[in-house]
Amino acid sequence: GGAAGDAERLADVRLEELDDAELALVGRLVRALALATPQRRARRSRRSRRGEHLDVRATLRRSHRTAGDPVSRLHRRRRERPRPLVALLDVSGSMAPYTRVYLLALEGAVRGAGAEAFVFATRLTRVTRPLREGRARAAVERASAAAPDWAGGTRLGAALQTFNDRHGRRGVARGAVVVIFSDGWERGDPALLAREMERLARLAYRIVWVNPRVAAPGFAPVTGGMAAALPHVDELVSGHSLAALDAVVEAVARHR
Repeated sequence: GGAAGDAERLADVRLEELDDAELALVGRLVRALALATPQRRARRSRRSRRGEHLDVRATLRRSHRTAGDPVSRLHRRRRERPRPLVALLDVSGSMAPYTRVYLLALEGAVRGAGAEAFVFATRLTRVTRPLREGRARAAVERASAAAPDWAGGTRLGAALQTFNDRHGRRGVARGAVVVIFSDGWERGDPALLAREMERLARLAYRIVWVNPRVAAPGFAPVTGGMAAALPHVDELVSGHSLAALDAVVEAVARHR
């Protein structure tokens, strides 16, 4: 149909080049992106007819019904559940062309995958609830009004330090796939960013960094924030277009 044709036509257009009508169309598709993390085995097991381990106690209890003869053997199987997903979105001025679309991706992740979501520039704000309730734009506008100097980049290290101190250690990032959407333009000390990325990497299962500048000709992550962060990143992807967001979905789903 027309919508499918439009999506195909816009698939490789950079998000910053879309007009309002095209953004609205792409936004609908982005909100429906199925961000899913890899499965992990739960600590607790449950009883099942076929499983990895014989449940001796349950089998013996059941055998009382058959005069001590263990006719039906009961097993236990470890359940699998998806790993937690945490998204951190840089909403500083240099990221403005992408913020709107990425925010919709976060909204879909919060509603579909139960993700935890945060936005940051000069300070970190948790936006999980506003995204779940469809109030994301208002939350970001309120956060951006509090930091008028965002156009010149962000304080990535300070934002990550806040995240690690307040949320990471409390278990939000433990064993999680953490996705950072940022162009890596660090206004603060790159050494702080390196230190906080190292802390985050110790907690997280994987860190995926989405940087829309990666697709630009001649891009090389050799200076400032990106260079400091890169040793602690499991996968660097661009996410600069609708098609490129497919690589984000794949990166989030990948096992270590």
